[in-house]
Amino acid sequence: MKRLRPWSAPLRGLIVLMVFAAAPRLQAQVAPEAPVLRPGDLVRITVWKNDALSGEFEVGGDSAVAHPIYREVRAAGVPMAEVEAGVRRVLQRFETNPQFLVVPLFRVAVAGEVRQPDLLLVRPEVTLMQAVAQAGGVTERGRLDRVHLVRGGQDRVLDLTRPGTGDIPVRSGDQIRVDRRVSVFREYVAPAASVVAALAAVARLFISNNSSAPKQ
Repeated sequence: MKRLRPWSAPLRGLIVLMVFAAAPRLQAQVAPEAPVLRPGDLVRITVWKNDALSGEFEVGGDSAVAHPIYREVRAAGVPMAEVEAGVRRVLQRFETNPQFLVVPLFRVAVAGEVRQPDLLLVRPEVTLMQAVAQAGGVTERGRLDRVHLVRGGQDRVLDLTRPGTGDIPVRSGDQIRVDRRVSVFREYVAPAASVVAALAAVARLFISNNSSAPKQ
C-alpha cells in the first residue's frame, strides 16, 4: 500500500499563518467600540433617596448635560467613567458620600422590514438583535441574513442568523435597516399579469364597441 507523502514543514507553516491572519476577520465583522454618548442621547441619573436630583436628561450640542444642576458635566464623546466623575463632583455639593447610578441611553434608528420602524432609546448593552425585536421584529418579508448597520459613516451588511453576529452591542447613532426578501412572483410576475389583464380588458372593450357600432 502506497503511503501518502506528509506535508512539508514550510507548507504547514504557511497554512497556519493564513489561518491566523484570517481569524480576526472571521471573529468579528464590527470592531468593538467603547460606549460613548453623543448629542441627542440621554443620561439617566438615579440618586439614592433623592428624587429631585434624579431623572433622564438630554445631552446637548455643547456636550453638556441639559440640566441646571448638571450643566457643568460633559457627557458627549468622553468615557463613561469621566461622566460619572463629573456627576459625583456635582452631587458632593449636596451630600458627603452620594450614592448614585449613571446609565447612558443611546438613540438608535431601526428601519426597513420591521413591524414598527422607530428611533429607539436603548441602553448600551442592548444588542442588534434585541434592537430589531424592540422595533416589533422583522416582517414576513424581512431578511435577518441581510441587515445593514450604518456606524461611523460605514455601511456594513451583517447576517444576524450567524451565531454571535446578532449579539453585537448597539452604539449611539447606529442605523439598522433590515433588507426585504424579493419575491419573483410578487415583484415581477403579478405586476406583469396585471398589465396583460388590463390590456386584454381594453382590447375586449374596443372589439365590443366596434362590433356594436352601426354599419355604414
